[in-house]
Amino acid sequence: MPTADQLTDRVSAFLRWLGVPGMVLLAALLCDLAIITGAGFDDVGPRLRDLALLPGILLMSACAVWARKQPVTAAFAGAGVLLFTSALMRFGHVPTYSTVLDSLSFAETVAGVELVVFVVRAARPGVAFAATTSLVVSCLLSIATRESMDPVSAALGGRSPIFGLGLLVAAVLFGLGARRPAQRRRKNRFAEVVNGQWPLVGGLSLLMFFELAAAFDYGPRVGPTLLCSFAAVVLAMVAIRKPVPAAWALAGVMLVSAVATRLVLRDHTSYVLAGGTPIAQVGAGAAMTVLLIRYAGNARAVPAIAAMSVVVAFSAVLNIRLDGPTLDFDDLQPHVLSAVLLLGISVATGLFLRSRDSERKQVVQSAVTDAQTSERMALARELHDVVAHHVTGIVVQAQAAKLVAGKNPQVALDALDRIETAGTEALTAMRRLVRSMRGDHPAGTTEFSEQATMDLAADLHKMVDAANHGVYTKIQLNLPEDLPQEVARSALRLVQESLTNIGKHASGASVAWVSVREEQGELHIRVSDNGRGQSQRTAPVSSGYGLVGMRERVALLHGRLSAGPSPEGGWLVEAWLPLAGAE
Repeated sequence: MPTADQLTDRVSAFLRWLGVPGMVLLAALLCDLAIITGAGFDDVGPRLRDLALLPGILLMSACAVWARKQPVTAAFAGAGVLLFTSALMRFGHVPTYSTVLDSLSFAETVAGVELVVFVVRAARPGVAFAATTSLVVSCLLSIATRESMDPVSAALGGRSPIFGLGLLVAAVLFGLGARRPAQRRRKNRFAEVVNGQWPLVGGLSLLMFFELAAAFDYGPRVGPTLLCSFAAVVLAMVAIRKPVPAAWALAGVMLVSAVATRLVLRDHTSYVLAGGTPIAQVGAGAAMTVLLIRYAGNARAVPAIAAMSVVVAFSAVLNIRLDGPTLDFDDLQPHVLSAVLLLGISVATGLFLRSRDSERKQVVQSAVTDAQTSERMALARELHDVVAHHVTGIVVQAQAAKLVAGKNPQVALDALDRIETAGTEALTAMRRLVRSMRGDHPAGTTEFSEQATMDLAADLHKMVDAANHGVYTKIQLNLPEDLPQEVARSALRLVQESLTNIGKHASGASVAWVSVREEQGELHIRVSDNGRGQSQRTAPVSSGYGLVGMRERVALLHGRLSAGPSPEGGWLVEAWLPLAGAE
């Protein structure tokens, strides 16, 4: 059984998949469900008869969701659903309710608009025209069927012609604009802002639909209040980018709405007001408060919140008692308590989200710091293991040439050739590391190291044959098949660093031994020499980073490392690297 967190993640993923069109459609569907369910259980008419509206609404909504992948097929299917469900409602005497269009619910209207947008955006012009025409005709016939009138009267009478034409033109223009690349980019930028706020989009859309349903009882005169509510919702949705300017703009919109509501609804008390403010604006104000606390500093958030609170109080004084001039504290007391409670909840939500954002920021910064440290350590190991190996060879060969130059010039010339080769290899390695630091290769996986782990046996023989460390070396290998790449790379680096240290510090060493073999599920690496301890050469003193780098490499693979004087004399380095993954 999935946990609560898993269920939350699945719901969030589903709502993100819906996007803004799906959110608006879902809000319209929830509004329809609330209205139809209430009507189905009231005392007007037979109980549950109003619920017969739901199948048609759900089918139309499904067509709008389907239109994302198959817009043309979904558009014609939506037209058929409208006609079929309207006929069933007519014969079954199922009552309807009107919203933007007569006898059509919110979800059916929104689904129809989205079907037009999707088909105009995706289909060829001729096909889009045919599908759009079928939707318009089916809409008119459905209104006529549900209203028991002829299609001509449905097309010319009531609110449907005006609102329907406006919705159709808006949907077609939006669909055409989405066909052009420039418009599509602008749409995606808006979607990027809104898609991550699906709870806000859904909640505000739902409040807006409830307010829209109540507004139709009052006609065009509530237009200013509705326009202010719509502006408030838009400001709340885009406030994530600039919350403070959006909050001050919202305060101005709410002030205009308070005055307009007082003028146009003076004799009406059934409009959806919460404390004298339309419910969509109340939701927008609460969301704005959360965003201010979350994203803006206290010095900027508090004045904006105070301004919105003053406007809300002014609206309450104006509009709580629309039907009379008297107003006393008993009228205001419940609204004051509700407003303070909502403000407290919004502030607490904002503080919680800000605290969570701060924690996430700290986690991200810690992860970035760890990643940077890991990158630096990987580059430092590569620099020490690769470049230092070649430089050590140069120093050893130069010292040998200086010792024998007077006695045997030919040996000195051979040493100079080796110095030239080692210098070229060191320069190549440095360039590879620079490319890695510039981003051409990930740190620790340079071009050299990627090549070096393809065939460990060949790479070890090549290293020994180069003899840059200046000591004759014998090698014995018994490598398993399918050696893990990480183990092979680390083994090569361990042998390379051990030989480099022999060349630097092994006084009197004439031979070195390298053994790499599989033993009991581990790769056993053994490097030793016959020297007599610390060198008296004029080579620079070791920084000590070689042994540190070896220990880090071994620890990353959960292996073991031992380094110290050998019982037989000289120096001994042993490492055991697990061949299986760490438990």
